Amino acid sequence: MASSVSRTPDREFLAAWNPEDPKHWDSRFAWRTLWITTYNLTLAFAVWYLVSAVAPRLNDVGFGLTTDQLYWLVAVPGLAGGTMRLIYMFLPPIVGTRTLVGGSATLLLLPLLGWTFAVRDASTPYGVLILLAAAAGVGGGAFSGFMPSTSYFFPRRMAGTTLGLQAGIGNFGVSLIQFLTPWVVGFGLLGTAALTPQQTADGSDLYLHNAGLVLVPWVILGIVLAAIYLRRVPIKANFRQQLDIFGEKHTWIMTAIYLMTFGAFSGFAAQFALLIKNQYGGFENAPVPMKFAFLGPLIGSAARAGFGPLCDKYGGAIWTLVSGIGLTISTAAAVLFLDPTDVSQFTGFLITMLSVFLFAGIGNAGTFKQMPMIFPKRQAGGVIGFTASIAAFGPFLVGVGLASIAPRPFFLGCVVFFAFCTGLTWYYYARPGAEKPS
Repeated sequence: MASSVSRTPDREFLAAWNPEDPKHWDSRFAWRTLWITTYNLTLAFAVWYLVSAVAPRLNDVGFGLTTDQLYWLVAVPGLAGGTMRLIYMFLPPIVGTRTLVGGSATLLLLPLLGWTFAVRDASTPYGVLILLAAAAGVGGGAFSGFMPSTSYFFPRRMAGTTLGLQAGIGNFGVSLIQFLTPWVVGFGLLGTAALTPQQTADGSDLYLHNAGLVLVPWVILGIVLAAIYLRRVPIKANFRQQLDIFGEKHTWIMTAIYLMTFGAFSGFAAQFALLIKNQYGGFENAPVPMKFAFLGPLIGSAARAGFGPLCDKYGGAIWTLVSGIGLTISTAAAVLFLDPTDVSQFTGFLITMLSVFLFAGIGNAGTFKQMPMIFPKRQAGGVIGFTASIAAFGPFLVGVGLASIAPRPFFLGCVVFFAFCTGLTWYYYARPGAEKPS
């Protein structure tokens, strides 16, 4: 009921807000907050994966980077994003939703404009590219602030649906940048024709700078929406008070499980295009990586959003268990199509990898229903932020793994880890008589 939710004179703070009490909850305000935050989260994910969309084309415009340098370049946003999430997880009860979302959107302009100008000069030092890749990590870091913040606005019974929608639609940002980039690099954007194109080896024009530039006006819109419409709720805790989550064993168990689900999603999404290129690019009629790279994140994001209501109805643990089983089997099957001897094996590789993304998305929905059920609201927000922080290292871990060892043993290592996390899910949360059914 909107009339029962009072605001302080500066209109920034909601003085009385309790989603579990209908008299002190404004559903329309809560949903508006969700959609504005989700809009900004989608752009944040697009910025986080900007490097993965640009990197496969850098050598086409004269950069001359090695395979390992490209793997590392795409891995760095994951490292930076995970590190930033360790900071962001503490911010929701300290700075509030409006400052958190609006400030984060403003920071997105740095990597967008940085990459716009960096790709225009093939003599840009590799160290500068690494720094700009790290700056893109702010898009990944924002997740650990946005999601806990949104959880404050809705009752626990709606956690699966609302957090699934926000995370799932937000994850579409990965597909958005990977889908947009091959298109917008082909022409001069309206009003930016003064930015001349880069030349490829065959003499054709490539507007690679458009990959970052195209998002700038939409990010500015997000900043304005946050400033006008967002507020903060009366949930406050300082840094020291929030450390109590680390004394809970379920914090660590859920962290491992979420590393399985979102770690797989984010890691393979970041490296998917390079993996296709390096595994199948040497064949005649080789597949074009960027024509397929967006499909996995698209499927995983849709699964996360679509399974949220099912998690509210049946519980999150059962779907996390289904996810773990599916991830283990799909990843094991993908091993059969690594180190291919013929381009025809690409179909099998694509199907098994899309299955990995599907089950990762289901698990992402399941885990975010579980955490608000396992922990009190303020702790649940902190645990959501922390587990998301660790899982955000997925792009870095997958990138380093693929750069350091061959893909086949790396995938087999993932199979073992996925099986272990599936066992944890069954024992602690999904079996009859489980310690924390959720």
